Amino acid sequence: MSAQRVVVTGMGAVTPIGNDVPTFLDHLMAGKLGIAPITKFDASQTGVTMAGEVKDFEATKRVDRKTAKRSDLFSTYALYSAYEAMAMAGLDQEGVDPENLGVIWGSGIGGLTTIQEQVIKMHEKGPGRVSPLFVPNSIINMAAGHLSIAFNAKNTSQAIVTACASATNAIGNAFEYLKQGKADVIITGGSEASVNEIGIAGFAALTALSRATDPAQASLPFDVHRNGFVLGEGGAALILETLTHAVKRGAHILAEVVGYGSTSDAYHITAPDPTGAGAQRAMAQAVTEAGITPADVDYVNAHGTATKANDSAEAQAIHRLFGAARHVLVSSTKGMTGHLLGAAGAIEAVACVGALQRQELPMNVGVSDQDPECPVTLVNAENQHTPVRYALSNSFGFGGHNAVLAFKKASD
Repeated sequence: MSAQRVVVTGMGAVTPIGNDVPTFLDHLMAGKLGIAPITKFDASQTGVTMAGEVKDFEATKRVDRKTAKRSDLFSTYALYSAYEAMAMAGLDQEGVDPENLGVIWGSGIGGLTTIQEQVIKMHEKGPGRVSPLFVPNSIINMAAGHLSIAFNAKNTSQAIVTACASATNAIGNAFEYLKQGKADVIITGGSEASVNEIGIAGFAALTALSRATDPAQASLPFDVHRNGFVLGEGGAALILETLTHAVKRGAHILAEVVGYGSTSDAYHITAPDPTGAGAQRAMAQAVTEAGITPADVDYVNAHGTATKANDSAEAQAIHRLFGAARHVLVSSTKGMTGHLLGAAGAIEAVACVGALQRQELPMNVGVSDQDPECPVTLVNAENQHTPVRYALSNSFGFGGHNAVLAFKKASD
């Protein structure tokens, strides 16, 4: 059997800069800042005051009240974004055979809010007061479980956990699964809800978070003054479909997924390989599978966390792979959204597809003095309308996980 081509036919998003795809993309292209003082709890003792919180979120606009009340927020974000994506794709239970509809979903931590709340309850009130929903709400696979139940998806149902590469690995695995003809449609993406006391305190203890008190100075990807990442929350869903199935039902195609790379640094549990070799190999794999050369790539949505180690290693990897191809434009959208951990790759995949559709690139917000150790050409107001046909989306996670997706502009 020849490999199936795979396309994107629907997207959904809940993010710090918008709770639907059109708003998210409008704000992304306009450089809107979603980073602000933490409102969910008093974080002052951690020394961290900024986060990319989801704002004005009403789960019951798309998720039934009972499910929203009884689920961890990371599962609610998954459902909320997936309902939008399925509607955009024009899919319902009559539009796809349930046995050919699957779910592959990513999250780095899963139900952290549930874990925090129930451990506190056990400590204060005893083990008899722990909720019977503690386990099903906290385990990482439950977002995939909720999605499978909500959409009657009876093909594969998987949860991917590779830290900050989780959603990108999930989308990449969905791409490979569809290429092999094992399903017609897969709901994929990622969600995260870690803006809580233990989430902020844990990353603060690693000295990974920015301690800036000015939102505009908190997340500075590729800037010489970058001082750590800003924790974000939310999620995004993509509907991936075989081209054959999409054409047969007359679906509107948003973009094509053409390549996927996945490697390991095998270097350190939190620090990236400073040479960026693993990141470079993952990008090269995605480019090769796409059947193109580095010179064909127009845009890279970088992982770009605004930490010293990540940005320099990734920039060096991009510089080595693309060499003289200085037309390749780079930006990290985390300057606007913060870092959504396991969900980052999902909203950044939506950003790439949106860039291909709109022929407009998101700017690298937060840079005023580019670090010479980051030799890449950043997207700014002057070059953000550069035509783009191929885009890469990079995600790298603790433990050395590297994942890269290659997207192609939909044919006219």
